Amino acid sequence: MSHLSFLRVFSCAAFLLAAVFLGAPPAAAQAPDYDIIIHNGHIVDGAGNPWYAADVAIRGDRIAKIGDLRGAKAAREIDAAGRIVSPGFIDMLGQSEIALLLDKRAISKLAQGITTEITGEGGSIAPQNEKTLAALQPTLSHLGLSVDWTTLDGYFRRLEKQGTALNFGTYVGSAQVREAVIGDEDRPPTAQELEQMKSLVEQAMKDGALGLSSALIYPPNTYAKTDELISLAQVAAQYGGIYATHMRSEGVREQQALDEAIRIGREAGLPVEIFHLKVSGRMRWGGMKGVVAKIQAARDSGLDIAADMYPYTAGATALASALPPWVADGGTPKLLERLKDPAIRARIKKELTAGSPGMENLYIDSGGAAGILLSSVTNAELKKFEGKRLSEVAASWKKTHLDTLLDFILEDEALTGAIYFMASEPDLRLGLVQPWTSIGLDVNAMSLDGPSYEPHTHPRAFGSMPRFLGFYARDQRLMPLEAAVRKITSLPAQRLRLTGRGLLLPGYFADITIFDAAKIKDNATYDQPTRLATGVETVIVNGQVEYDHGTLSGAAAGRILRGPGYQPRAAASSAPPAK
Repeated sequence: MSHLSFLRVFSCAAFLLAAVFLGAPPAAAQAPDYDIIIHNGHIVDGAGNPWYAADVAIRGDRIAKIGDLRGAKAAREIDAAGRIVSPGFIDMLGQSEIALLLDKRAISKLAQGITTEITGEGGSIAPQNEKTLAALQPTLSHLGLSVDWTTLDGYFRRLEKQGTALNFGTYVGSAQVREAVIGDEDRPPTAQELEQMKSLVEQAMKDGALGLSSALIYPPNTYAKTDELISLAQVAAQYGGIYATHMRSEGVREQQALDEAIRIGREAGLPVEIFHLKVSGRMRWGGMKGVVAKIQAARDSGLDIAADMYPYTAGATALASALPPWVADGGTPKLLERLKDPAIRARIKKELTAGSPGMENLYIDSGGAAGILLSSVTNAELKKFEGKRLSEVAASWKKTHLDTLLDFILEDEALTGAIYFMASEPDLRLGLVQPWTSIGLDVNAMSLDGPSYEPHTHPRAFGSMPRFLGFYARDQRLMPLEAAVRKITSLPAQRLRLTGRGLLLPGYFADITIFDAAKIKDNATYDQPTRLATGVETVIVNGQVEYDHGTLSGAAAGRILRGPGYQPRAAASSAPPAK
């Protein structure tokens, strides 16, 4: 044996002896098989299938394996014995475009098991230009926020740079493009203006919008005629988008509003989503049977139409939304001027009392001032009325209910938020059990402190998903757990073509919620609306734990979810704003 060979043999022997006596295994044996393994869970896969027992392994941002993983190792192992392991919940209508820029923590949604939010109801976060920013400026000033984007691509880049705890996707709003081109005027667009609006929709779809949306009881969207909406929806259809709408009426003209939404879907050639389906107004309670029948008939005829709901009988929007639409013609400054004119005030009060054609009368639908609760107030001198009924304010001011409504809007510069009690439990339940309804909170993400905190918000902000799963599905036996989970996972993912999300399958993104089916519960009430839900234990977004037994990790693992028409831009520059 050569001297060199002897040294090699001696070195190998010494290494093996050291490994035996010092207990140092080869380095490769130290590496875990996966990043996370969830052991012993009851898998509810999101498709509506019965639960089954299995482990779930995560590697990176994906589900790597589902099965018996007792022999596998992971950097983190979670024991989910007796718990449900499901896909992360999808909020089909949030309002967090601004809120996530102010505060990315989003505990109100994570504590409910939500991993994804879809937003952009009529007025979307882009496009932005001088006209749209003029209307938005009072809100921006109050929040201390600046807008440095003009396009949806620009907004996405800003949100990605900052980070978000939730996956986030949005529609482009027909109200937004109308305001960007026409402003707040009540008139149809010229042929040239319509082409500009269509161009803005096209750019937004290329930037990743999921479709076109509308909110047709709110100015300036209420000024849009059906043909205008069809023209814009046709552009969204070319890029695989859907048409999502807060219909022109959820009350006295709801059947006609449904006809309009169905017509838009058929003539534009794209699926239709009805936002926050309800029947508004005591005199119309029981009308959900007719609403469901019309939607089902449209589905039976071949139109892909569905709806989302929140599991509460009260809705929420601006206090100024109780006014007739014509009052807002020309924007908020004009609205406030009109409220100072005695003759105009008399006309408004007459219409609010008797109703008028073309108006969604939230005041009457809520039963008057006693059915309206003030949820957010900007004027510091009026803050004491947050959480009070409008009728209580009237008693304090010693004014009539209608004068109190108009004066409060005027003194808070049309920035007041309100909760309207206007729907019925039987109608709500009938809507929830339909196989084509999903859940949308219709409210932005919040924290328990900081700029996004609203102490008198609607309880849906903190309680919607647990209320649906706990109170309705479990306690009221409205549907099996697996069917309920399908409504908040695979159903919305399929409608919006969110590839690789909404199901627990190997290769899918690891958006996962672990919860106790026996204990999941909404704790938020109208009196105490910011109580966190209980029963949701761990929430994983794109393979990273965001929420764990009441604690936020701060991982900000959320992603931008772009629609099927997305065309990546080579540079970060934004298209010029519309003039």
